[in-house]
Amino acid sequence: MHEENIYIKSDGSLEDGFEIVSHPMTLEYHTEKMNWKELLREAVSMGYRSHQTSTCGLHVHVNRNAFGDNQAEQEDVISRILFFVEKHWNELFTFSRRSSYNMSRWSARFGFEKTGKQILEKAKSGCNGRYVAVNLNNYHTIEFRLFRGTLKYSTFIATLQMVNHICDAAISLSEEGIDAMSWSEFVSSIREPELIQYLKERRLYVNEMVTESEEM
Repeated sequence: MHEENIYIKSDGSLEDGFEIVSHPMTLEYHTEKMNWKELLREAVSMGYRSHQTSTCGLHVHVNRNAFGDNQAEQEDVISRILFFVEKHWNELFTFSRRSSYNMSRWSARFGFEKTGKQILEKAKSGCNGRYVAVNLNNYHTIEFRLFRGTLKYSTFIATLQMVNHICDAAISLSEEGIDAMSWSEFVSSIREPELIQYLKERRLYVNEMVTESEEM
C-alpha cells in the first residue's frame, strides 16, 4: 500500500474524519508506482466518504523549484498560473465539482486583472489567508485548493493531470500566449485517457459528452 509515502493527519476544516497526505513525488510516480486505486477502493469499502460530504477537498501541491531556479523566475511562472486560473475560472469551477458556496469558502478566487503580475500582487496581500484557489503562503510549494475531495480513482488522477497541464502551459507559454489560448485549444492537446474522460463527463471537452459515473 506504500505506507512510507503517505501519512494521516487531522484538519480543522473536517467535521469528522482525517486527511491523507502524500510525501512529495512526481506525477509519474503517482500514476505508475503509487497504488492509489487500491487505497481509495479500501477507503470506500470501509465506509469513508469524500465527495459525498460538504467539507472535503483535494489539494495539490507543486514545488516552486519546478518553475525556475530563483524567486524571480518562479514568480513569473506563478503569475501566469494565476492568470490562467482567473481567465478560465468558469471551466475550472465546473471541473472542481464544488458548489459556489464551498468554492468561495475554501478556495476563493482573486479576481481577474489585465496581467498576471497584478493578480500575483493581490495574491501576495494575503487577504483570504490560505483559503484561496491557489495558495501561495507555503515557502516551498504552491497549493491548488480548487477541487472537491474524491475517492474515485479516475477523478483523483485526472485532477493531478489537470494541475500538471496548467503548470506546463504557464512554463511554456508567455502571458500573451495564455491570453490568446481558448479553453478548447488548451484541452485539445490533452492525451491522458483519465483526464479526457473526466473532461467529457463534466462537459468540458470540445463539445463531447458522456454519461458520468457516481463520485465517492
